[in-house]
This record gives sequence, C-alpha cells and structure tokens, in this order.
Amino acid sequence: SGVAWNESHHCRLLAGLVPDQFQMCRRNLEVMHSIVRAARQTKSVCQKTFADMRWNCSSIQRAPSFGPDLLKGTRESAFVYALAAAAVTHSIAQACTSGELPLCSCGSIPSEVPGPGFRWGGCGDNLRYGLQLGTAFADSPLKSSKLGTQALKAMNLHNNAVGRQVLSDSLDTKCKCHGVSGSCSVKTCWKGLPNLDEIGSDLKSKYLAAIKVTHRLIGARKQLIPKEMDVRPVRETDLVYLINSPDYCMPNLHLGSLGTQDRQCNKTSMGSDSCNLMCCGRGYNTYSEEVVERCHCKYHWCCYVVCKKCRRKVERYVCK
Repeated sequence: SGVAWNESHHCRLLAGLVPDQFQMCRRNLEVMHSIVRAARQTKSVCQKTFADMRWNCSSIQRAPSFGPDLLKGTRESAFVYALAAAAVTHSIAQACTSGELPLCSCGSIPSEVPGPGFRWGGCGDNLRYGLQLGTAFADSPLKSSKLGTQALKAMNLHNNAVGRQVLSDSLDTKCKCHGVSGSCSVKTCWKGLPNLDEIGSDLKSKYLAAIKVTHRLIGARKQLIPKEMDVRPVRETDLVYLINSPDYCMPNLHLGSLGTQDRQCNKTSMGSDSCNLMCCGRGYNTYSEEVVERCHCKYHWCCYVVCKKCRRKVERYVCK
C-alpha cells in the first residue's frame, strides 16, 4: 500500500498476478492504487460481514495463498469471489469520480428524464469504466490459468459476475439541496454507489441462499445446473457452489476449518453468534473483566465536551 505505482517494475511487487493482470498493471499503473484498496476493503468487509458466523473469513488474510475453504468451490469461496469482483469495480468507479485517474472522470449523465424538482448534475460514480477495467482484472486469472478444473473456473466466473451485478443494481440516485436559507427549492442529483458494506450484506443473503451446482454438457456446451433435480434453474443473480462446506466446528486443515474454540459468543442471542451455535454444543467459559468507558459527558458552550471515566464489569463468553 506504500508503493507509489509510478514505475512499471512496481508490478512485480504483487504476488500472484497472471500475465494478463501483469500487462494490465504495466499499461494502467494509475489504477493499481484502486485495486490494492479494493483488496484491503474485501478483507475488512468479509471479516466484518461474517464476524458472527462460525466461518468468520479469517482465512482471507492469507490471500492470495488461499486455503481449502476458498479453493475447492465452497459457498464461502463463492462469497469471496463475488465480493472481490464487486470491490475492484467499486473502487475504480469511485476513483474516477474523485479525480484520482487521468483516463476517466464522472459517470455520464443518466438518459432518464429527471423528475420534478431536481436536475441531473454533480459527479456520478463512473460505473461503466469500473466495470470495464474491474472485469478485465478480476476475470483474467480464471480465463488464463491452467490451475483448477473447468467446473471451478465456471463457478468463479459466474460468481464474479454476480458480484458485479449486485453492485450495478445498487447504483442509486443521490441528491443535494440548493435554495435560500437551506430550503430545497432545487435539487441536484447524480447516480452513486453505496458503501461496500451494503454490497457485502446483499451478497451474504445470496450466500445463505446459494445453489449447489454441477458442470454438465447441455446441448453444445457445458453449463452450471443445479445438483438437485427439484431446484429451479440458476439465475444470473444466484451465487453457486460445487461442494458442501465443513461445519467449521473443529480444526481441520485439510478442509480449511479453524474450529470455533476460543471464539467469543453471545449468551442472549438466538442467531448464528449464540453460544449454542457458535460453540457447536461444546459449552462455553465465562470471564469477567473490567472496562473503562467515557461517561457523564457534558457539552460546554463553546465548543467542547468534558467526560468522566467510569469502570464497569462485563462478562465475556468464550467457546470451549
């Protein structure tokens, strides 16, 4: 992240680039800041989104050296590929808007007629440019690599496209008010993308509803079709996976499971972070600790806040 990205030999610093990505790096050095930022965001959003689950995305820290949980066609792999593909497009699209990239600027003015009381203006996120470069970067390893089966490549390409589709569907109208004394007599509006956390949340819903598929010859070419006969056909917005995941309860390096021992759980929750589900029925230990917090804060005119420090005991619940 500290690299200036102003010399083509900097591209050799990134481990795991395939030849097409390396050439893209050399031709578009200025874009690499956005791609590195997207990789960082993918890690943080994935771990935040799955913090309350047995699989908490901690293995993404080893990228690009993924473990079995992200290499064998699991639904966790489906989520990570979709999120990473969306993140690259998102990062480039917003870099255009902020003036970081010399070859692109604001997104084009929408073709739809503006509604009453507002006009198109501002600087919209350049989704078109983000999709163009983001797709080229994210998909090239899956098209050029000899590693992995055809089924796995097809799965990952499909899930990359799902991530970008979720991002494209999230493009929304954002507005700023103008007028005397803060009135909103005129609104200037543009098309903007949401925070990547929102995309992660949408993709988590798709992860939970992901479809198990097989790669089979249908007519003249192979396609991803549901493994179970009574499941509806795969849509362009469905995440897909090839193999079942472990339950992630116990450590198993062969399966990419770190287990949940020593994970913190929520005693009062009924969800995935509950002590029963997180600890897989093994039980939990209770610990008390003292925390120091700001309290009794008072605002003083003008313009500062003074707080006291309060100590209180909290209980932590940790899986056996």
